Amino acid sequence: MANSSSAPLLALLMACVLATATTTSRAQEPSQLSLSYYSKTCPTAEEIVRAEMACAVQANPRNAAFIIRLHFHDCFVQGCDGSVLLDDTATLIGEKHADQNVNSLQGFELVDRIKQKLEAECPGVVSCADLLAIAARDATILVGGPYWDVPVGRLDSKTASLDQANSDIPTPQQGLATLITKFLAKGLSVTDMVALVGAHTIGMSRCTNFRDRIYGDFQLTSKDDASAQAYLSKLKETCPVNGGDDRVSPMDYVSPALFDNAFFASLIKGTGLLNSDQEMYSSLLGFETAHIVQKYWADPIAFFKDFSDSMVKMGNITNAAAGEVRKSCRFVNT
Repeated sequence: MANSSSAPLLALLMACVLATATTTSRAQEPSQLSLSYYSKTCPTAEEIVRAEMACAVQANPRNAAFIIRLHFHDCFVQGCDGSVLLDDTATLIGEKHADQNVNSLQGFELVDRIKQKLEAECPGVVSCADLLAIAARDATILVGGPYWDVPVGRLDSKTASLDQANSDIPTPQQGLATLITKFLAKGLSVTDMVALVGAHTIGMSRCTNFRDRIYGDFQLTSKDDASAQAYLSKLKETCPVNGGDDRVSPMDYVSPALFDNAFFASLIKGTGLLNSDQEMYSSLLGFETAHIVQKYWADPIAFFKDFSDSMVKMGNITNAAAGEVRKSCRFVNT
């Protein structure tokens, strides 16, 4: 990979103290979603989610990234319908064992706790899909990120799609053209893609996902900078050529527990941990994405605004087949 000016490719604590389709879904203007959906049926819904998230993030800041990632992986498969939360049963194959989910997604027990609190207060009212959307917003705020209003009114799916999870969720090894294609297929723009990937500022990655990068073109993109070489040596200690697949490293090594724009600085330096992230700045096809990366590093307010807007847009990806409010997020109602 190398920087280029080639033409642009076409076209995501104080409350804790007080409380402790097989068819591709696309982003659209879903008329059923509104900010006041639960105002009469469960007016304390957001307060309940916020309190539980505050406790969870205070106990373990990584819970913020876990929940944001669950919401992303949910929305990219069948739309934002809670399908990622379903366990395998005798009659349903869930998405938890998809290539990008197995040994990777976490936070399911936290979702269970929030759902139990919601069910105790408002039985059968708040969907698991809405729970994830609200919790992802609160997770972002709790680690220093922006606020946005979350439209609600989603229903939970009665199905899941392991095949779609394997095909539609972006992977760390994919090139820029493939990544852009996957986002466009969901109705998300190149700007949406770069903004949403900015959530990696609080993410951790497993060795198996960045091994090819650090033993591949890392030195080329980082231009043999001395500090970059020290960082690379540390990464190789964490992630050897063989073994250690489940060892983790932060994707933003400057401020890994803070939602900020430092992640984009690492891409400009050529030290992005994942190939898919570094591609946004260093790919020969990355003129447009590189410009957005530079913009977000220079202007954190612009990043926060675009991230908020893109999270709402992603949250609006619908599943027309979704049709219930689950009692347990792990199982369809019986």
